[in-house]
Amino acid sequence: MTLAHLLTDENFISPIVISLKVSISATLLSFILALILHFLLSGKYFRGKTILEAIIMMPMVLPPTVVGFILLITFGKESFAGKVITAVFHQPIIFTIYAAITASTLVALPLMYQSLKIGIEQIPSSLYHVAQIDGASRIRMFTRITLPLSKAAILTGILLSFARAIGEFGATLIFAGNIPGITETMPTAIYVAIENNHMDYAYAWVFIMITMSFVMMIATQVLKR
Repeated sequence: MTLAHLLTDENFISPIVISLKVSISATLLSFILALILHFLLSGKYFRGKTILEAIIMMPMVLPPTVVGFILLITFGKESFAGKVITAVFHQPIIFTIYAAITASTLVALPLMYQSLKIGIEQIPSSLYHVAQIDGASRIRMFTRITLPLSKAAILTGILLSFARAIGEFGATLIFAGNIPGITETMPTAIYVAIENNHMDYAYAWVFIMITMSFVMMIATQVLKR
């Protein structure tokens, strides 16, 4: 199969487009959630904080199928959250692109949160003391000191989260399914292509994912310098 044929084949292009939509949305959501979590948790100690941070990081070490199962139980049609979502939006979240985005966000969040935490904790505390003396509020210190000085860590977190989201397979397959044109991402499409012996598609998608991952890893290493 020629490259020109692949580039005009909707069956080939669709998983790429869906993967980009899901991974970009998941990266943005994980960034927002990581910022909110760090803003709420940083500089504070309370009973259960260690447990809460462990829960945030758990999707990074849990098998993706377990994450997908937890999402399915939590947001399934018969769950409380699932019934609320169905009542508000007149359709369940499972087996939709929003389910794929939710699954990818959950597995990308630990990488984003950890990158932000490491970058922000390296900022000298003396800067915050000076800002406090000048009467700066916590939000102002966060936007004027924390975010600018942790820019490299934020960019690293974005790259790692995007790479994790675009490669997500297990949780997405269980929670969002593999519906062509709706929830079929490149990882699930590769799995189906190999099963059906459509190796031209599989090789092409694998090449795209390897290339994207390699570029993002190089960019991450450059940022660390």
